[in-house]
Parts: sequence; structure tokens; C-alpha cells
Amino acid sequence: MEFVEADGLKIAYERVGEGPPLVFVHGAAEDSRIWQPQLAGLADEFTVIAWDEPGAGRSSDLPEGFALAGFADGLAALIETLELGPAHIAGLSWGGTVVLEFYRRHPGLVATLIMIDTYAGWKGSLPLDEVRARVAGARRMLTGPLEDFDPTLPGLFANDPPAKFVPLLAAIAADVRPATLEHELAIMAETDLSDLLPHIAVPTLLIWGDLDVRSPLRIARQFQEAIPETELFVIEGAGHMSNLERPEQVNDVVREFCRTHSSRTG
Repeated sequence: MEFVEADGLKIAYERVGEGPPLVFVHGAAEDSRIWQPQLAGLADEFTVIAWDEPGAGRSSDLPEGFALAGFADGLAALIETLELGPAHIAGLSWGGTVVLEFYRRHPGLVATLIMIDTYAGWKGSLPLDEVRARVAGARRMLTGPLEDFDPTLPGLFANDPPAKFVPLLAAIAADVRPATLEHELAIMAETDLSDLLPHIAVPTLLIWGDLDVRSPLRIARQFQEAIPETELFVIEGAGHMSNLERPEQVNDVVREFCRTHSSRTG
């Protein structure tokens, strides 16, 4: 792992490969390790970066009052420090919401967007009753006995997690900081970035598991209808974590998309 300093925060990241820059942004209750198949599979052609967002992995704890803009600006600081922009920017789940805010605040650093099983914030993508149910469920989990705390939300996989990634998932879950997760889920519940989608002016790739129950395929259709230059690739038999359930397929479609638009990168 390597580190940069941004606004007093230490931000950890992993960097592999050489070529056009491709940055991966993980979801809630995760860190950069969730992108291991992408780091390994795409480094032959791209400079692949996966960060630990503030409050996760080996990065600093979240400062008090840290907002969605703070995550977006931290990502911008990483990309600017490494002189990567404009770059291909990929976000999974909560990470996709961070990426959208990043694009809103720093469009010059973005060559393309890759949105994987994500949301325009929960408020921007889910019915109000579903948002309330998720908030209530998170509150029960986070306020229960410590020994019962399990950051692995239901419905992440279409079936059982791939056996080869079970140790990885256990290691990531063991390092989750409950305060960070609570803060992220609160931000998601109040975030609506749906008004940004029609104004996205870079090529955008949507990758969705057809069996995703956390961010159902209808949300991908909403993105597809709203974003002017977009394409949707549906991963059959995958749930919310399509990058782990079908890593070869995800890598292949990301590779082809980034190749097509490589002239846009810095």
C-alpha cells in the first residue's frame, strides 16, 4: 500500500500496472481489497488504482461532520497528487454514489464513468419506504450487541459467495469501522443525485447483476434512460457484487470500454 495526504487525512491506495489510468472506488463496509480480481486482471493494460476511502482500510478515520463532498474531494486529491486525471473512474454500490458526487465537483478529472450495481443515493434511486426500512435495519444492526455486529448486508450475492473469496470477505468484514458504516448509510439515505444524471457529459458504462436485490436492475434502467451517452451490460446470474461473482466478465467489459475511450485519459 501507498499513501497520500489530503486535508490532514492519510489516504491509502494500491497501484499496479502501466497504461491509461483506471480508478476503482469500493462500496460501504469494504476497502480496496474488494477489487483484487480487477487489480490482478487489468494491470496488464492499465494503471489500476484502488483506494481505501477515508474511514476504511488503512486510511485515516473520518473527521467529525465529514460529508459526501469530503469523500469526493479526497478522491480528487488522490488523483491530482498522482497526476492521473482525466481517468476512467469506476464505483461499486456506495462507491458509485461517491463517484457521481466526484464527477459533479471535479468533472475535469473524469474521462469516463463506470457504474457498478450502484445508486444515485438511496433517496435518489429507491422508494421512500425502502429507504426507511434500510435505515431501520442498519440502526438495529449498529446498536445491537457488539458480538452480533455483522457488516455483511443481506442480498449481496445471488447465491453463496464464491468460495475462493470467502476468506477475503471475512478479512474485510473484520476491519469494518462501525462508525464509518453508520455515517455512510446515513449519507446514502439523504442523498439524491438523480438530477445530475442528465448532465453527465462523458461516456458511461453501467454494469449490473441481473439478480441484484440491493440495487435492482430497474435502477440501471433509470440510469440508462437519464444519462445521454451510456451503455448497459447485464451480468447474468450475478447479484450486487458482480465484480466478485463474475470477475472475468466484469473485467472483459471494463477492458473493452476503456480501450474504446482510452484517448480521453490523461
